Amino acid sequence: MEQSNQNDNFIVGFVRGSHGISGKFKVESTSGEYEHFAQMEEVALRNGRTGEQKSFSVEYAEVGGRDLYMKLAGIDSPEAVQKYNKWEIVVPRDKACPLRKNEWYVEDLKKCALVYKGKDGLADNSAPIKVGTITDVTEGGSGNLLEVLLTEDCDCLSNDVKFDSNGKIRTVYVPLKDQFIGKVDVKNKMIQLMHLWILE
Repeated sequence: MEQSNQNDNFIVGFVRGSHGISGKFKVESTSGEYEHFAQMEEVALRNGRTGEQKSFSVEYAEVGGRDLYMKLAGIDSPEAVQKYNKWEIVVPRDKACPLRKNEWYVEDLKKCALVYKGKDGLADNSAPIKVGTITDVTEGGSGNLLEVLLTEDCDCLSNDVKFDSNGKIRTVYVPLKDQFIGKVDVKNKMIQLMHLWILE
């Protein structure tokens, strides 16, 4: 699952140290896929802490064993690679890893409303109730987790669920799995929650 940056640019990988003496470096792919790197003609390297960003022409990207190596024009030594070590590799949406069925880009999930309908004591024919907003997607031990900021005025959640011990609105994590998440509608910015108890 690739992460998005501003203006629909996607973080497709990270620089992970030099390889050889020519300025070639190892790439860690955010999606775990590498084939799409071969189609890239230009990328930006971005410092995730400072926001500093610089564009480069891609000289080549090649697979070596189970790793991917990339060479960018103007980065011609291990010392030059070191300057960009751990920086993000950023490309436009159309150069990111193609999505398969039931895959989404992280940025498309952010700001989606998490909605609940039916079961758990509510009528199945009731209107969907917004219980929170997706703020991020993080990796958990067994897969991706939706980071959810709970909704303060949702009547279907008790105050014990909505607020922490300091009285602040709680953030909870919901596994992005079929048993907890139903329909994902990124076009209308809505994601269906299957069970309220997962928020407790």
